[in-house]
Amino acid sequence: MSTPPAPAPNPDVPLWERRFRAGRVGLPEWAQDAPQRCVVEATVGGVLEVHSFDAGTGALTRLTERAEGTSTVTIEPSGEFVWWFDDTDGDEHGVWRRQPFGAAPGEGVEDPLGLPAAYSAGLAFGRSGRVVVGSQDDGYGTRVQVVEPGAAARTLYEHREDAWVADLSPDEEFVAIAHSEHGDSRHPDLRVLRLDDASTVVELADGPGRGVTPIAFSPVRGDGRLLVEHERGGRSELLVLDVVTGMEIPVRLDVPGEVAGAEWTRDATGLVVLVDHEARTLAHLVDLGTGAVRRVGPSTGTVGGATARPDGDVWLAWSSSAQPPSVRTRTGRVLLRAPGEPAPPSVDVRDVWVDGEGGRVHALLRTPPGAQGPLPLVVEVHGGPTHHDTDSFRPYVATWVDEGFAVVQVNYRGSTGYGSAWRDALDARVGHVELADIAAVADHLVAAGIADPDRVVLAGASWGGFLTLLGLGTQPQRWALGLAGVPVADYVAAYEDEMEGLKAFDRSLFGGSPEQVPDKYADSSPITYVDAVRAPVLVLAGRNDPRCPIRQIDNYLARLAARGAAHEVYRYDAGHGSLRDDERVRQMRVELDFVRRHLPA
Repeated sequence: MSTPPAPAPNPDVPLWERRFRAGRVGLPEWAQDAPQRCVVEATVGGVLEVHSFDAGTGALTRLTERAEGTSTVTIEPSGEFVWWFDDTDGDEHGVWRRQPFGAAPGEGVEDPLGLPAAYSAGLAFGRSGRVVVGSQDDGYGTRVQVVEPGAAARTLYEHREDAWVADLSPDEEFVAIAHSEHGDSRHPDLRVLRLDDASTVVELADGPGRGVTPIAFSPVRGDGRLLVEHERGGRSELLVLDVVTGMEIPVRLDVPGEVAGAEWTRDATGLVVLVDHEARTLAHLVDLGTGAVRRVGPSTGTVGGATARPDGDVWLAWSSSAQPPSVRTRTGRVLLRAPGEPAPPSVDVRDVWVDGEGGRVHALLRTPPGAQGPLPLVVEVHGGPTHHDTDSFRPYVATWVDEGFAVVQVNYRGSTGYGSAWRDALDARVGHVELADIAAVADHLVAAGIADPDRVVLAGASWGGFLTLLGLGTQPQRWALGLAGVPVADYVAAYEDEMEGLKAFDRSLFGGSPEQVPDKYADSSPITYVDAVRAPVLVLAGRNDPRCPIRQIDNYLARLAARGAAHEVYRYDAGHGSLRDDERVRQMRVELDFVRRHLPA
């Protein structure tokens, strides 16, 4: 693909802002029966939108043009149509739209399903025109329906608990779903349904605390194998399940770490598998016949996504803490560049291991080149909590390094990538467990002379924002400032207003609803400790956020205001984050200004 030369950098724009405004492009998803036809998310005019991508010609064509951008997208097996999810200003509640491949923005857009607006719970296509769609809403929990050309939607599955559609077999005989009828959406069970009568073909459940998740059917017609992720050995691993015979064949990788994602090769003789190990994610090719495993792509940094092509190539989305993202082939050739000026690089990351009360805690440290401690420190806390920080490019983190801060990211108990026991350890006391690990790392950096104890900032978004507010209230002497993006602030009110899938998540995390276990919610809710907050705090909130709704944030802010505590709030017109570069830059400016005004010089 030929791309125009990047424009010359504007010397009046700081490095951090150029990183936020640099073009972004994701890993293309290709049509199974038309491999040259792909769909990809990329920025245009500073907004993330859906594009069609012709891998043969390199043509990248914008399909959507919406005020707050578009990010949820897929493509039919034929490549004839692209499907994208149409919500309202980032509220995640909406309907699927279909648009011809290569069309102009707004051209040929239709609602092919005719279903009421809801939260998406998966989408799978058949080659006959059938579509299996999962949806969630307050009135029914989760519903899985099949929509056939010229016919009304037919319900295959419905339950009050969380579930989602994984895949439809190529012969359109079977549908694989993950469900949590047992009440624990963090450790789902697997069920395969027959499409014609919704009868159960096979059920796989490994018991409490052990999830079994369907990934995808073999892409070969008549092949009844289903790729499955499980955690029987205390970490995420793979097996291949024959849904007709019930036979299970484990996939042996013999590489350190745990599975972070996988897909079949086109001929179903192998797999492309992503493996997390010590905050790096690498890609591997697995030959199912011989069992051979070989790494593909970079040996450092993080592969954020990979897909096997019919010609044997592998496309990979990769970045590191120092190097901006790129989409490359297995040989390293750049497949697709984002339009516009590339992002300036940043600094390499350093691994830090600290003994915590629950075991060794892994953290990632960045420091300004040549800087001598003690430095002001930003402790940047990841969301999830079922997520973890990696050696990957982050404009937000790089900004603080530019400003002379050390930045540390802590993969606390509750994080993925370190085994099932580490991920689930937060159950003992939600929020407090994670904060103990975060505090241990901060204390270590102070003792090592890297961090100035009087200038330690606690920051994070989503679950990281929740931990920031909880930390300010339960460890008030430790933090100089708090930066809380889209946080859970009042857990009971958050539960009342949040999307249905997150209510199920919270019930699984706490062992019930706020009515059933009120003491647990109170113990973990930042508003319980709001009167102990001493550090100035900035809260950023999306007006349309279905994950951390704004009413519960307002409850917390009102308590701060009532006692005259130093705080500020920034509200924006989107949901759980923004797809607009202008908005992301504004939020970063607000944080920088707040810290400059409130942190000791």
